Amino acid sequence: MVKLTDIAVRNWITAGNPITGKSDGGGLTFTLSAHGRASWTFRYSIGGKRRELTLGNFPALTLARARKLARAARSRVDAGFDPALEKRSRIEESLKAERRCTVTALASDWYTRTIVPKWKHHAKVKQVLDSHVLPIIGRLPAEDVKPSDIDRVLDSILRKGARTVANDALAHMKSLFAYGRKRRIIEHNPAADFNLNDAGGKENPRARALSREELGKLFTAMKKTPNLGHENFLTFLLLLALCVRKGELVAARWVEFELDAGIWRLPESRTKTASALDIPLAPPVVKWLRELKVFAAGSEYVLPARTRSKRYPHLSPDTLNAAMSRVKHGLEHFTVHDLRRSARTQLAALGVSREVAERCLNHKLRGIEGVYNTHDYFDERRQALTLWAGLLDALVDGREWNVIPIASRQA
Repeated sequence: MVKLTDIAVRNWITAGNPITGKSDGGGLTFTLSAHGRASWTFRYSIGGKRRELTLGNFPALTLARARKLARAARSRVDAGFDPALEKRSRIEESLKAERRCTVTALASDWYTRTIVPKWKHHAKVKQVLDSHVLPIIGRLPAEDVKPSDIDRVLDSILRKGARTVANDALAHMKSLFAYGRKRRIIEHNPAADFNLNDAGGKENPRARALSREELGKLFTAMKKTPNLGHENFLTFLLLLALCVRKGELVAARWVEFELDAGIWRLPESRTKTASALDIPLAPPVVKWLRELKVFAAGSEYVLPARTRSKRYPHLSPDTLNAAMSRVKHGLEHFTVHDLRRSARTQLAALGVSREVAERCLNHKLRGIEGVYNTHDYFDERRQALTLWAGLLDALVDGREWNVIPIASRQA
């Protein structure tokens, strides 16, 4: 049989007439479609059935290379294998590998499509994922995650003593993998059989609040902690004096403040209750804010980020937790969030009425009162927060501070 040549093949392509098959011998065949696509095919029989294996297109696959591939395919046929079936299996495995997304990729899709549109405080979900879940299982293919991997995540969090975070992480992982299963990305949810007993356990409402004496000891310890930093010290004072949540303060912008008028206009987009609140600023608070403005060095944020971070353009909430852990205060354990409860407790001790104290914390009044009583109590809150900030300022300086509680003065 006369072998094919490169010149002949190129002439056929130039002529443009369709060719169903020009044999080079040994099963290697040249074909030319009506659309001018030139390709090499290996034709063979196995088990009494005629089969074809596409080797590639000319000129990307040269005649010499096509002959080599055809000889290799013939060897597989002689050994009892079906090269076309083997090629299809390789393609399917390759496609399957491409579809295997990592936990990080799955989490990104889940977060973007289901969390961001529905959760106002979706950044908290991302914080748990980025800090505790993805560093451990983020690189694993989602379909390869086992219950033991879920257990590793929870164990890592619990060893840090963060029971509440462990519960949150478990809830997020259950939802994440349920999302992957619903979309046929994975077959099983590796977190499905876990419950609160495997994470942080049932959480009882916390009741820790620092007394006036404990606050004084805390401030003394803070001033003696060289690696705390004056910015952090001022931030803790503001958390107490303003009665706000940690996330509301760290994301605050200077444009929200009217320091001369003594008002912080906290927008509804950054409050847990989705209600805007004008917060009166007592003189000590204005003084502390002006000090922070010097540290901010022109930043739009009251508490700008201290390192380059893709997560936060402002101070990370975790920074305050780390800063507090450096203070050797010797007090019974408390968290940064307990400072807010401490503020509410001290407001009550200062004779501030329940409805005014609740509005100081931007809590909605409960029941029928919350429906009909829409009074903002701004003047009353200014009086209460000024009294409270004065106490804090005295505790910082170690001064004696005696004042008649509001309720007693009104009586």
